[in-house]
Amino acid sequence: MRDAAPTIIGHSSSLSSALDHVSKLASIDRPTLIIGERGTGKELIAERLHFLSPRWDQTFTKINCSAIAETLLESELFGHEAGAFTGATKKHIGRFELTDGGTLFLDELATMSLRLQEKLLRVIEYGEFERVGGQKTLQVDVRLLGATNADLPTMANTGQFRWDLLDRMSFEVVHLPPLRARDGDLFELAEYFAVKMCRELGWGYFPGFSEGALAQLASHHWPGNIRELKNVVERSLFRAQETDVPIEQIIIDPFASGHRAAAVTDDETQSHQRPVAHATEWPIDLKAVMTSSERTWLTQALAKSGHRQKEAATLLGLNYNQIRSLVRKHGLMTRPSRTPPERGEPDNTADIPLDRN
Repeated sequence: MRDAAPTIIGHSSSLSSALDHVSKLASIDRPTLIIGERGTGKELIAERLHFLSPRWDQTFTKINCSAIAETLLESELFGHEAGAFTGATKKHIGRFELTDGGTLFLDELATMSLRLQEKLLRVIEYGEFERVGGQKTLQVDVRLLGATNADLPTMANTGQFRWDLLDRMSFEVVHLPPLRARDGDLFELAEYFAVKMCRELGWGYFPGFSEGALAQLASHHWPGNIRELKNVVERSLFRAQETDVPIEQIIIDPFASGHRAAAVTDDETQSHQRPVAHATEWPIDLKAVMTSSERTWLTQALAKSGHRQKEAATLLGLNYNQIRSLVRKHGLMTRPSRTPPERGEPDNTADIPLDRN
């Protein structure tokens, strides 16, 4: 178990806002929900809430509700008496008793059955429960934190989640931004994971990412967020052929073989204007998705054209002024063109700085 609040990597405004919210919530001893897409770091935020709270020197316990069958989950949370069910040969102390005075984090809260939700509600309201198969009422003082990527209000409206439990758990809700909404944090996180992987691999230093690799990182949608980024960076370093030159290739899909990659390339050649589909978890931020898609196509066109704006504009069906505007909008770097502009056409030799923030 940690003895201090975990370090959160990133300086984007969206992340800073969420961390400020967490800092204010830490001292308020109330149940809290942490909402965010998969891989956004909900467990780290729960730990941060605990270690910044007055309970920091008490037990912090976490349990994944989706990883344990309902009957076993009840026993894990509330404990059981000997003989409560087949195989229960001795008394088992549950997580609530073990965490008395501390913080209990329930990950994947939305997967909990309605029956267990009712029992959980009683603990929140009165601080009391009975072990499975027991008659004695036990008292505990535990702060509850819950996390999910599900739409709990919609689930409550359809009878899949108890409204009364949702009301009690949502004294306040922490919303974690997806990686694509954390402007500038992507490259900082990628470098952080890369440096750690270099130590694990025994490299003397991290040689950095090439411009092409950075373009690959920037163009991906990251549906798996930080967890996916960590795996991708570590995999890319593991497969790197040389340890003293910048990483050239980012391996996003470990299942892609040379044959499959060729097939995908042929398919894209035949239908290059087909929209890119991403795994969707509703609701979505349509504006953020459109902006990400626009940046993806722009980055790929610039890479394909050797970062020459004139050629990239042709690939995208844009004129020079339109692509120049997009390059400025997304803070991308373009290299100076080696061919002189045609008469009457704007000069495309000025670099536009890449804004990492």
